[in-house]
Amino acid sequence: MGQSGRRFVVLVEFRLKPGAREAFLEAVLANAAASVRDEPGCSRFDVLTDHGETRDSVVLYEIYENPEAFEAHRRTPHFAAFDEATAGLVEGRNLRLLDVSENAA
Repeated sequence: MGQSGRRFVVLVEFRLKPGAREAFLEAVLANAAASVRDEPGCSRFDVLTDHGETRDSVVLYEIYENPEAFEAHRRTPHFAAFDEATAGLVEGRNLRLLDVSENAA
């Protein structure tokens, strides 16, 4: 667990370029599956899409044992492949790094 016994959450909202949704989802779903499968420090990696008509936003909700596990994630081959595949698909992103205070199972 994190330094104070808490897990570490990464919340990222991507704003996609027009027409980029399908290619972005393909790349991010592969990254998410590899992260949970191959990284012992990653316990959850959800890919969230807007409910309804909005198609230019994708949110990632990731839970790591600690900040070091997230940094290790950023050095993996599957993260590098995701980063390269999506570089031209993203208009902007908002990254939040959060500590879980309660309700973490």
